Amino acid sequence: MSLEKYVNEDDKIQEKFKQKTWNEIRTNDSWAIFKIMSEFVNGYESMSRIGPCVSVFGSARTKPGDKYYELAESIAYKISKAGYGVITGGGPGIMEAGNKGAHRGEGTSVGLNIELPFEQHFNPYIDKDKNLNFDYFFVRKVMFVKYSQGFVVMPGGFGTLDELFEAVTLIQTKKIGKFPIILVGREYWSGLLDWIKNVMIDKFKNASPEDMNLIRLVDNEDEVVEALDTFYKKYNLSPNF
Repeated sequence: MSLEKYVNEDDKIQEKFKQKTWNEIRTNDSWAIFKIMSEFVNGYESMSRIGPCVSVFGSARTKPGDKYYELAESIAYKISKAGYGVITGGGPGIMEAGNKGAHRGEGTSVGLNIELPFEQHFNPYIDKDKNLNFDYFFVRKVMFVKYSQGFVVMPGGFGTLDELFEAVTLIQTKKIGKFPIILVGREYWSGLLDWIKNVMIDKFKNASPEDMNLIRLVDNEDEVVEALDTFYKKYNLSPNF
């Protein structure tokens, strides 16, 4: 870690624990509420006009030419040709590949950007009128869940896992309706799924065996589209909102 980065993080910690008056706390919290509300209102108004979409998640660090970058682009292209728009986090890596594939397929290409001190900058393949910016991760996550007809989860880091388990938890607890959650890449995800089944479920009984049915594991773009189509045909649903 660089000295400059260390000093900046130290300053943030000191600021967090700085003593504030009740009036300062109340004023700051009140303004934060208005900012959060404005992000929700803007997100709802923008996303409600977009139509059926599938969210594609994955690492911002994946470079063009990587097999998963190319696969994400191909998946997004096939998804767009199947009649869905594509939503990503709007940044580089897998997100860029998803928007690129949707753009190439002449489908809707949405970017839900988040302000970060590193990694994140919006990619050039997002439709100009569908590039939204957020300060709050939790508001952004609501947009993904509320306006997606399915999640396609490529290899990624903690942010990708956050989105994955958020969706699984909401479906498991019946806070939202069930939709397809598709993990792409057996070599990447098999170890995690084995741990969930063998340790979390079988050994410690911290989830139900049927919860494994909430997730589908695939390796290619045709399996992704087939999983989406099968889900909606099985439940006799039309993907819409």
